[in-house]
Amino acid sequence: MSNSAEAGGTPARSLRERFPLLTLIFERFLLSLLLLFAVSVLIFAGVEALPGDFASTYLGQSATPETIANIRAELGLDRPVVTRYFDWLGGVVQGDFGTSWASRNSVSEQVGKRLGNSLFLAGFAAIIAVPLAIGLGMLSVHFRDRMPDKIINVISLAAISLPEFFIGYLLILYFAVNFGIATFPATVYEGMGFLERIQTIALPTATLVLVVLAHMMRMTRAAILSVMSSAYMETAELKGLSSWRAIVKHAAPNALAPIINVVALNLAYLVVGVVVVEVVFVYPGMGQYMVDAVTVRDMPVVQACGLIFAAVYILLNMVADILAIVANPRLRHPR
Repeated sequence: MSNSAEAGGTPARSLRERFPLLTLIFERFLLSLLLLFAVSVLIFAGVEALPGDFASTYLGQSATPETIANIRAELGLDRPVVTRYFDWLGGVVQGDFGTSWASRNSVSEQVGKRLGNSLFLAGFAAIIAVPLAIGLGMLSVHFRDRMPDKIINVISLAAISLPEFFIGYLLILYFAVNFGIATFPATVYEGMGFLERIQTIALPTATLVLVVLAHMMRMTRAAILSVMSSAYMETAELKGLSSWRAIVKHAAPNALAPIINVVALNLAYLVVGVVVVEVVFVYPGMGQYMVDAVTVRDMPVVQACGLIFAAVYILLNMVADILAIVANPRLRHPR
């Protein structure tokens, strides 16, 4: 009995022991797929539960029960919910999000254009925010409990406390209205020059940077301070190693795993959280597209945007987990 039990448990155990890193990565990938499937069910069910009806909204007050029924039959809304869900999911797997009910255009084509704009905005904000946050976090640790550290902490706490739409409206008021040195609304289009595009998205980029910078900086500071309190760091300082060199050369690399996690989470927020910023600055991205679709009850567009936002968030979290495993050998061999 014991030999058979051992034989039954050996393959999985030996695989984990021989390829611990690949096994953990594969497990994270499977969990991410399962989570994305569960999210797709929630998105479809949530959109179905929204009040209002597209046919009534589209036809207006002059709609009759017969015309409403015809529109619903044309769009397939008279079919069972489960059938419509699996038809939609089958199309999504093939890259087809269906047709917009309002514009009758392909949702995939529209999403492709809008997603590129959103990723450009989020990516440019990340290029500024990530190195700045890590640098300020290290600087704050270097001057810990002194005036520069206190100033950085107060400013970061104030930035965290302000919602992004409030920051956006303040930037518009001062830099676009009062001083006239920034562009509003932030309208971009195909064929626009790179420098002109950068100038146009200056205010929404600044808003996103201010929103995520403070959180990343504070978490970087906390992670490095945790490492600085360890015995080997105290020994390094006692041997005459300067504080800044100890932070850069020893503390920061050993705090890499939590820093990677918080950076990845904030990058995910940059992509998902652009909804409010895009609406404030009238930026033609996924967020604005989704809000416009909700207004007219264009469900295929809402479902596509929601699923893409969820997929990006799950993907970046999976990447954060994998990078944290690679950066921390102790995570490769969980007990």
